Amino acid sequence: MYSNVIWDWNGTLFDDVDWCIEVLNSMLSKRGLKTVAGVREYHAVFCFPVIDYYRKVGFDFNKEPFEVLAAEFIEKYHSNDRNRCTLFAGASEILSEINDLGIPQVILSASKMNLLEIQIDYFDIKGNFVELLGLSDFYAASKINVGLDYIKRQNITHAVLIGDTKHDYEAAEALGIDCILIPNGHQSRETLLSCGVPVLNSIMDVPGFITG
Repeated sequence: MYSNVIWDWNGTLFDDVDWCIEVLNSMLSKRGLKTVAGVREYHAVFCFPVIDYYRKVGFDFNKEPFEVLAAEFIEKYHSNDRNRCTLFAGASEILSEINDLGIPQVILSASKMNLLEIQIDYFDIKGNFVELLGLSDFYAASKINVGLDYIKRQNITHAVLIGDTKHDYEAAEALGIDCILIPNGHQSRETLLSCGVPVLNSIMDVPGFITG
């Protein structure tokens, strides 16, 4: 049994991929750029840091700085995210189940902290977490330093990070902890399998895996 469970948020507990594609395509269409044709194509271009992902989909930073584009995305995304997105099926129950086992849980996200808190509060699941860990801006560069700070502050040695992207794997490696990946979010199963860590079918498999 792990001493701590560290959850990613977007694409792991919070099902926002379709909404992200819709917001992205509205921005691309506005600029006369080719839109992303569904989840498969989105998976092929999505990556961290987000500035590289924006470049891959065709935004021209000579015309508009990344910071302006990122601010537009965040404004559009949060204008309707709670109406267009839900938790993944079973997420609340799984969080409660792990909490009942006495395993401390945190969220480690590349989202800006105040926006992350609004989303968590909306779903009334904050009581399952001992801490929420987000960034100080909305540029989604990396959450590794935030995670390292938490690991050191709490002197954690036997934790697992559960996420949906290669960046979650990279974060776990940097933190010196185990990683479990779920292929229902922002990157494909094939991409996640290349990391060489367990890839489960869904979050429903997490409790049995981490306690087994």
